[in-house]
Amino acid sequence: MIGGKEKSPVIRMYHVHKSYGTKKALTDISLELMENERVFISGASGAGKTTLLKLIYLAEPVTRGQVLVDGMNLSRIVPKRIPFLRRKLGIIFQDFKLIPDKTVFENVALVLEAAGHKRRFVEKKVKSVLRVVGMEDKKDALPPGLSGGEQQCVAVARAVVGNPKIILADEPTGSLDPGSARKILALLDHYHRNGATLLIATHDRELIRRADGRVVHLDKGRLVSHR
Repeated sequence: MIGGKEKSPVIRMYHVHKSYGTKKALTDISLELMENERVFISGASGAGKTTLLKLIYLAEPVTRGQVLVDGMNLSRIVPKRIPFLRRKLGIIFQDFKLIPDKTVFENVALVLEAAGHKRRFVEKKVKSVLRVVGMEDKKDALPPGLSGGEQQCVAVARAVVGNPKIILADEPTGSLDPGSARKILALLDHYHRNGATLLIATHDRELIRRADGRVVHLDKGRLVSHR
């Protein structure tokens, strides 16, 4: 590349298969994501979108094939290295997965506390991120008292507070009203502009149409097209 740094792959999948017993969830998936790329995984419910994301953050092991994340081969990673892998990743779940009896601030702070950061840094960074996602005034609220859109904003804050290289989002707007969905997309776009690679699993065609990015389509666990 002339006039700039050449980008390199941050996620590589080579002939990946995933089975649960006799059921095949993913079949022969080969895929690369480059630094600062935005990629959508589309497909109907049950197509394998969530399973593919789980392989990347090691919630599930591959049955066959290889997954490399920022140069780390997940088939060979030792357990003590898994926390280092996950610090490279920000994960946004469809059902938020916030801890109900911890405040908004505490839910977001957990990421930095687990990484061993000092309290003063944690407080400053969490307040800054909550300000960006518009939840600074709800920092002492508990998740059950928040709307779905507000909970997803907190989930975004938790995902990005550690400055991850890669953001994985599983149906981030699936349960939201249109206004909340637009806000979440704007937040993801903000962090993409600041250098993060985005991998977004969604069946929302309107979301894909509105946002720029490569589209990978799964059908019954197989990669059938991408553009």
